[in-house]
Amino acid sequence: MSSFPGRIMHSHDFRDAEEFRGKNVIVLGSSYSAEDVALQCHKYGAKTVTIGYRHNPMGFKWPKGVSEVFHLDRLEGNKAIFKDGHEQEADAIILCSGYLHHFPFLSEDLKLKTRNRLYPPKLFKGIVWQDNHKLLYLGMQDQFHTFNMFDCQAWYARDVIMDKIKMPSSSEIEKDINKWVALEEKLENPDQMIDFQTEYTKELHDLSDYPKIDFELIRKHFKEWEHHKVEDIMTYRNKSFSSPVTGSVAPIHHTPWETAMDDSLKVFLNQPKK
Repeated sequence: MSSFPGRIMHSHDFRDAEEFRGKNVIVLGSSYSAEDVALQCHKYGAKTVTIGYRHNPMGFKWPKGVSEVFHLDRLEGNKAIFKDGHEQEADAIILCSGYLHHFPFLSEDLKLKTRNRLYPPKLFKGIVWQDNHKLLYLGMQDQFHTFNMFDCQAWYARDVIMDKIKMPSSSEIEKDINKWVALEEKLENPDQMIDFQTEYTKELHDLSDYPKIDFELIRKHFKEWEHHKVEDIMTYRNKSFSSPVTGSVAPIHHTPWETAMDDSLKVFLNQPKK
């Protein structure tokens, strides 16, 4: 990569797909950031987008100009050569290789060290550091649920700090962590992962006075969302869902995602009156 003449960047630094208009883009990864970056580049006019996966392809019905191939083997000048024999001219390489937790301000015995996990080991209820209950981590999980899960974690952490929740014995804590980790390691597909995180968030919710929320509706919506992506990766963003708090249904956005070229907040919220 040190001799590649084009741009190399991590998805963390991706800001504007316009930069890649008319260019041959290599996206390395096989999860949400790879999918999103690849489609954004395609939407805004990249000449080609080649997604290189390492283990399992995402396997969606990609639009013309987007392809998914196996494992980048090497770079020769501006040519990317993959292990399945595919070759592609490349102007830019975007690394959608995931994220690692990084806590340089903590001592080694307090640092969470794990790859993306739906249930990181060493965290009781996914929050309390097993070896020191004064240290609380929030949002360390790989996520389907986001803000509701973060809220439930914050409510739980608040009650731990206020001593409303008493920590069980060390053996009970270890047993509980091991139970969740073992369940996570058996998960095989997105539906099972959605069920797992829904049950985790429901348990957290029941352990505090977090306001009532319809978790079964959230579970249903997540599975619908996953199936919409399988049906058509280019149109799943055009769907509408109801709030698990109020029940109100969001309006369909006024412009289909593929042709909505101005994604500013003002335009996004400018829903024409009927």
